[in-house]
Amino acid sequence: MRLTLRALISHGRVARRMGLGPESRINMLRNILTGLVRHERIETTRARADEVQFYAEKLIDYGKRGDTDEKAMHMANFWLTEKDLLPKLFKVLAPRFENQRKGYTRIARLPNRENLDRASMAVLEYKGNPFPPLFPIKQENELTLINQLLKGYREEKAQLAGQRES
Repeated sequence: MRLTLRALISHGRVARRMGLGPESRINMLRNILTGLVRHERIETTRARADEVQFYAEKLIDYGKRGDTDEKAMHMANFWLTEKDLLPKLFKVLAPRFENQRKGYTRIARLPNRENLDRASMAVLEYKGNPFPPLFPIKQENELTLINQLLKGYREEKAQLAGQRES
């Protein structure tokens, strides 16, 4: 019982422990976020991808303000370690999500790493990137049982509506 209670109580910890300390954690998140902006799709551990996703979404929110906004430039300068990515953030990524309020990123789970530590892996990507999709697009199949039942229901409903009009 004691182990489960200890696992449920956070004791004031807000974020996951990654790296050697708070500064190391921030630097690691900055490097992952810089790679995500540069390549628009990265492969990392699931915990890191989950942690970086929040900051990637916030960075796009600030990018949508434009490069003339002082706070947006300050945040972009802080989070992106490579300054040549600033134009990409403001002129490529932010306009892509101009009509979208949130949900700019997607996480796809991968099998665990086989070598070394068996860490659970994930792919973090910005939506609308130029790469082929990770999962095939599901196509509608008319021959499935549910679609056949729905088709019959629609036909019956149309017949009843036609009989009422007569």
